[in-house]
Amino acid sequence: MRGRGSARSSRALAVSWRPATWHPRLDMGRLRRPRSSTSHRSLPHLCLFFLFVGPFNCLASYSRATELLYSLNEGLPAGVLIGSLAEDLRLVPRAAGRQDQLPQLPERTEAERNPPLSFSLASRGLSGQYVTLDNRSGELHTSAQEIDREALCLEGGGGAAWGGSISISSSPSSDSCLLLLDVLVLPQEYFRFVKVKIAIRDINDNAPQFPVSQISVWVPENAPINTRLAIEHPAMDPDIGTNGVQTYRLLDYHRMFTLDVEENENGERTPYLIVMGLLDRETQDQYVSIIIAEDGGSPPLLGSATLTIGITDINDNCPLFTDSQINVTVFGNATVGTPVAAVQAVDRDLGTNAQITYSYSQKVPQASKDLFHLDETTGVIKLFNKIGGSVLQTHKLTILANGPGCIPAMTTALVTIIKVIFRPPEIVPRYIANEVDGIIYLKELEPVNTPIAFFTIRDPEGKYKVNCYLDGDGPFRLSPYKPYSNEYLLETTKPMDYELQQFYEIAVVAWNSEGFHVKKIIKVQLLDDNDNAPVFLQPLLELTIEENNAPNAFLTKLYATDADSGERGQVSYFLGPDAPSYFSLDSVTGILTVSTQLDREEKEKYRYTVRAVDSGKPPRESVATVALTVLDKNDNSPRFINKDFSFFVPENFPGYGEIGVISVTDADTGRNGWVALSVVNQSDIFVIDTGKGMLRAKVSLDREQQSSYTLWVEAVDGGEPALSSTAKITILLLDINDNPPLVLFPQSNMSYLLVLPSTLPGSPVTEVYAVDKDTGMNAVIAYSIIGRRGPRPESFRIDPKTGNITLEEALLQTDYGLHRLLVKVSDHGYPEPLHSTVMVNLFVNDTVSNESYIESLLRKEPEINIEEKEPQISIEPTHRKVESVSCVPTLVALSVISLGSITLVTGMGIYICLRRGKKHHREDENLEVQIPLKGKIDLHMRERKPVAISNI
Repeated sequence: MRGRGSARSSRALAVSWRPATWHPRLDMGRLRRPRSSTSHRSLPHLCLFFLFVGPFNCLASYSRATELLYSLNEGLPAGVLIGSLAEDLRLVPRAAGRQDQLPQLPERTEAERNPPLSFSLASRGLSGQYVTLDNRSGELHTSAQEIDREALCLEGGGGAAWGGSISISSSPSSDSCLLLLDVLVLPQEYFRFVKVKIAIRDINDNAPQFPVSQISVWVPENAPINTRLAIEHPAMDPDIGTNGVQTYRLLDYHRMFTLDVEENENGERTPYLIVMGLLDRETQDQYVSIIIAEDGGSPPLLGSATLTIGITDINDNCPLFTDSQINVTVFGNATVGTPVAAVQAVDRDLGTNAQITYSYSQKVPQASKDLFHLDETTGVIKLFNKIGGSVLQTHKLTILANGPGCIPAMTTALVTIIKVIFRPPEIVPRYIANEVDGIIYLKELEPVNTPIAFFTIRDPEGKYKVNCYLDGDGPFRLSPYKPYSNEYLLETTKPMDYELQQFYEIAVVAWNSEGFHVKKIIKVQLLDDNDNAPVFLQPLLELTIEENNAPNAFLTKLYATDADSGERGQVSYFLGPDAPSYFSLDSVTGILTVSTQLDREEKEKYRYTVRAVDSGKPPRESVATVALTVLDKNDNSPRFINKDFSFFVPENFPGYGEIGVISVTDADTGRNGWVALSVVNQSDIFVIDTGKGMLRAKVSLDREQQSSYTLWVEAVDGGEPALSSTAKITILLLDINDNPPLVLFPQSNMSYLLVLPSTLPGSPVTEVYAVDKDTGMNAVIAYSIIGRRGPRPESFRIDPKTGNITLEEALLQTDYGLHRLLVKVSDHGYPEPLHSTVMVNLFVNDTVSNESYIESLLRKEPEINIEEKEPQISIEPTHRKVESVSCVPTLVALSVISLGSITLVTGMGIYICLRRGKKHHREDENLEVQIPLKGKIDLHMRERKPVAISNI
């Protein structure tokens, strides 16, 4: 099928050659599309044209960006042709799918000048979901995924985007829905970047639909004609344009309503209900119809919902009586509260509009109002007072019915009183149960429906009907005894309990149709049975006694009650089978004792049962539990877990730090078992927590001052009198690395040493000597040079184990001057080694001619780069092979002679300089020299005063 239409070609950048615009027509119903015979005849000419302009065209093809626009209907099946990119871009001769329609060219010419084109999407994205692209022919077809315009536009949201293979564009201001596609045309020399827009046209594939199936509209019954009411739930149609909702209609207008449709500025259509007739809620309060929404498609689609039009009430009716007068009669012996008559008025309105109240007219005499009461809500007239002999025989009661905003309606009740004289009815009892002197005796365990007595009810005159009923509370029932009309049976209705109630008094009441009553009093006395077991006042008796008690000590007195009477209520007491043998219980008095001495440390709690048994037949019993707790006495002294405690504590342990727990127990409980710990000796150094037993040192402990402590700890309980015990505590201090190495030589960072230029390589120049107060690995010292400053400071090295500084290379003329070595002295402590630093100053020169100049150099802050290389020193003694040099003895001898001479001269020079600079030395006696280091290492400076050191 051919489904493309209105293809349009445009250029993003202007070029010299522009193809003619082609507008093929969209045909949705055919598989063919029309072709022009002229295009076939012009194909050879086009081929010749491209042979000449092709090379020039290739240069400009890199800037070609073409845009094509197609349109098709939504809902098309798979395989519908959308358009041919090759034909619409005037690339038909190069399309691989059309080679059979072109004149046959030589193979070499075709391969050289017309390489096959390929079409591909710039990115895959959603392209495979909606369209497919033939890579060789450039034809676009619909895919198996059916295109739904409403779903696409809903998903697309805002404007079009060209970043992906397909995008959706739904502009709020138009009805356009676009699929955007980026296509690349290759090979490289004919490269084109094509933007394809596919406009999805809407079809009428959605029917209007109301958001709710039931729509309700309320109209007041006094609404005038042409009243307009908006229907708040209009129908929705996803389609657009004429395919959307166009009109509304009702299936049945009931000759009262019509519909109108209004369209707002946004194009939304709202149906309005228009009243066309006079409404009366009392005639019809509701109209039901079907509202139909119709779109503009061909054929049109419909949607419907049920429209219920409710008519609201207004107060347009007043109360009315059904009868203008009623006649009633009342007997003179009628009881107070007897209903006499009832009047009723009707108001056709609803709710508060239909509320009616009744009242007497002012014409009714006050005597009639006092005799007959009118309920203002229900309209019921009742006898309010007893009818006397002097009361009028006829009473005319005028009654008004009042409604809101209405004139009262009126009716009349004519009441006639009939006087009567008669004899009361009679009650004749015949007893079935045991009756003595008018009292009936029943056992409390009698079953339900036990008969008690028959009663015969009769009228002495024999002309009135007599009824009877039972008056009073109790488990009894009086019912007619069929087939006799005036016989009644009195019987029980549920089991009776003597312990709950022993006596009942009821009455049989008879009354005839004339209102006379007569009573017969019945008294019932219950007899007791052994139906109750003894009950302990406390089912659980919690007792206490101090340990080490005296024999036969009193524990408690048991007490149980029995609700039964006589012998059935007498109770005896016994121990349960789980009670130990040394407990005794008096069966009559219920006194519980213990015959032996109890030890709380042996057993603290006892739990056993006791029984209470009555004297009934058969006897009944109940069980209680005795829980005895033995209270503690201070009969046990505190006991340490060990007699000797040893603790290993690292030195410099912080003050009040936890050294260890002194565990102590006391078999007693409570205050008797509360143990207070205290240090007997060394209390000025150590303290112990009473609650936790934690031993602490008040001050920090230094192993270098004292390596161990021995102290005694006393434990005292809280009993009366208190008991105590002691234990020995040994505290051994473990060394930690808390002392950095102490540099003894050189004594100051301001001291310096004269090094003669003739010093031989390998000769010792000076040494760094340090000590460490710690022990073990914490006292193993290593030396290293971490900073150098001078003409050639690398000429000197330091032995990591001994601290000896030696000359590595022969000194040159350029090496004259001050050499400054920053030496780090570090121990091997754990967890972190400590270190000190010292500045070794070596002045390379023949003599010390200007001592003040050297001192000025020493006062300057040296800029020394810190070398973080740690000294590699083995803890175990190592042996290093030294290669023998044949010239070493000779060099050593010459060095000794030279050094001796130089030493003498240097000493004299130093003495003279010291004498001259004595005054300056006194001024600078307290001068501090700080050397800034990048590694922020604190220099170990014990003395700031410069000291002159001669050669060794």
